[in-house]
Amino acid sequence: LASHHPANMVLLRGFSKDPCLPKMQEVYKLKPAAIATYPMYRGVAKLVGMDLLDTGDKFTDEISTLESHWQEYDFFYVHVKKTDSYGEDGNFDARVALIEEIDQHIPRILALEPDVFIITGDHSTPSVLRSHSWHPVPVLLYSRYVRPDGLDRFGERACAQGSIGRMPAVNLMTMALAYALRLNKYGA
Repeated sequence: LASHHPANMVLLRGFSKDPCLPKMQEVYKLKPAAIATYPMYRGVAKLVGMDLLDTGDKFTDEISTLESHWQEYDFFYVHVKKTDSYGEDGNFDARVALIEEIDQHIPRILALEPDVFIITGDHSTPSVLRSHSWHPVPVLLYSRYVRPDGLDRFGERACAQGSIGRMPAVNLMTMALAYALRLNKYGA
């Protein structure tokens, strides 16, 4: 550390008062559940009122948890931490293998007949950078009411050309509710 500048601040992480975030039940009238293994994501899910469902460490465990609780909730947040971890490790091949494994299980999710199915990320973590980055994340939104845009691939470049294009993430929940026919219309 001798070659680094001396510390000029302290960043405390991991403890705080409850920030009193609005609960999803109140804002969206949903009964939400979270399937996540990483403590931070479980904590955020709890803060916004999601029930935390215990699951195993593998993606297949998360899907089994989803299937076993499908009738109890009308919103599920399923988080896969290892795609981010492999990006931070610079392990491109492991990341690709995990994403391909996830792809193989999408039919299991779609067999549950969700009103809306979304795949996205909370940030970009390119393996080449081994860090979070400023790059936009791709968004896939499936619903029986979606007008197909002709894309046949899901990735950063393809999604930039899709019908969603680039949008502020704060609009995603409204879009999901609209495609689930759970959004109140005004004036139309």
